[in-house]
Amino acid sequence: MRLSRQKGLGIGMPKQVSNEEMLARIVRFSDYTKDNAVPLMFIDSLLPGHHRLNYAVIGDTAGENPDVRPILNQPHRFQIGMFKAMPDGNGPAYHTHDYVEIFLPLEGKWRFYWGNDPDAEPEGEVILERWDLISFPPKLWRGLENIDTKPAWCLAVLEEHKVFEGKDPYWAPSVIRDARDNNFEADGNGRMIQPPNFQELNEMMLEKMFKS
Repeated sequence: MRLSRQKGLGIGMPKQVSNEEMLARIVRFSDYTKDNAVPLMFIDSLLPGHHRLNYAVIGDTAGENPDVRPILNQPHRFQIGMFKAMPDGNGPAYHTHDYVEIFLPLEGKWRFYWGNDPDAEPEGEVILERWDLISFPPKLWRGLENIDTKPAWCLAVLEEHKVFEGKDPYWAPSVIRDARDNNFEADGNGRMIQPPNFQELNEMMLEKMFKS
């Protein structure tokens, strides 16, 4: 009776997971190194006030840089990113997604702000600190900044989504204009159009932020 009930629920016999497979599903904090960091993952990354080191832990985490590879390659039904924002007001620019996005500051103090119109002033804001959490619904515009006096880490969780099948993230028009002025933009499929000096800029940002 117990076995037949389990089969009816689609449980059945569990898949055997090896010790090696489990060890390959571990990410240590020490894995967030210079080699894995992506300072220019998004078209806003070069703009003043938006400097951060990005790490795709599970999935592409909405990254516009097609060269980004996640640390864990096993399939999941969600995505996880980690980023370390520089102090005094740095963080992701005003944007939105077609899916839920959750942020959990791991240290420091952060200002989150939001609104329904990307061209208007934000309609609300909140200050969150370590281990606080905020969940943004689809389509709501949001931005965040590390308002502490030193670099701070934040974790992001995103719903599963298709990669490079359209714009993602959607950026506020002002962000797109400022990025374009710095020779950064994304094509119609959401892939970053890298300028000729992309690698030089990426290395410059990497060195600058690892010295902070």
